Amino acid sequence: MEFSVFFGIFAAFIAWIIVLILMGGIYTVDQNERAIKTTFGRAPRLTVTTLDDPISANLNDEEKQRYKYPQVRVIMPGGPYFKLPWQKVYKVSIATQTLNMAYDPEVKNANNGGTILEAVTKDQLNTGLTGQIRYHISERNLYAYLFGVKRPIAHVMGYFVSVLRERIATFEAPPDPSNVAAAGISAAAGISINDLRKNLRDLNEHMDKECSSSDARYGIVLDASLITGIDPPSEVESALAAINTAHNMVSSDISLAQATADQRIEQSKRAVEIETLKAQAEVQPLVALADQLTQLKATGENALRAYVRNVRLGLFGQTQQVVMESKSK
Repeated sequence: MEFSVFFGIFAAFIAWIIVLILMGGIYTVDQNERAIKTTFGRAPRLTVTTLDDPISANLNDEEKQRYKYPQVRVIMPGGPYFKLPWQKVYKVSIATQTLNMAYDPEVKNANNGGTILEAVTKDQLNTGLTGQIRYHISERNLYAYLFGVKRPIAHVMGYFVSVLRERIATFEAPPDPSNVAAAGISAAAGISINDLRKNLRDLNEHMDKECSSSDARYGIVLDASLITGIDPPSEVESALAAINTAHNMVSSDISLAQATADQRIEQSKRAVEIETLKAQAEVQPLVALADQLTQLKATGENALRAYVRNVRLGLFGQTQQVVMESKSK
């Protein structure tokens, strides 16, 4: 009797354990999620690596050896799926996320509490940069995000900031071929903050291009960098405003002088065209008259004399008084 009771309790305990395993082993993957299931800590790998994927095209030869990650089997949205107790499921969201570009994942108070990123320009001014970056986790390189890098977002932010600061320190505005004089004044002044402000779009495009390898490096895709503000130190703000005012005045004078010169050149061209047309209009009757006289001469001397006589008679008919020279005897 006691043995049967003990056996019943043991069977109930085993059944309870099985139910817990079954209930705890069922999971689902949401639509904006991807998952990887590991068995004793190892993810099921495919026969290819990230070097076989186009995401590694932006890496150089040395980086390709450093960031060579295996491709793993990714669990797509759906379910229910089942896992055993010695298996573990890692879920990640692939939805696009937004971060302040001054955010430091490791030191929360850095960069003025994650609001302003400091960088030094080519003319040794310490500027404050504001903006955002958009990113999402790459389902084509989940191994790097989950297992290759301990804190991938910290690596990506550090990589982004280093590239941005290097670009700020060496940035030079492209020359303006339409205004060589103003471009020369701007280059002489060396106002790199103004250059940066005028070329924010080029700066953002450069950052997108330089950070295109983050997918293969850390398993995070930088969708876009949106640098929205570049502010100089407060102690040089007034001086920079004065320089900008003087620069704008000089540029305005140069543009006005160029416009005046272009207008005068255009007027001169029109005057030459008008005088040319007048000369052509005066020459044309003479050319036609010469052709007529040549044709008359070809018919004979008498025809030419008759023409001259008729013209002379026509002139006499229009005159009121004629003075003729008399021949003395």
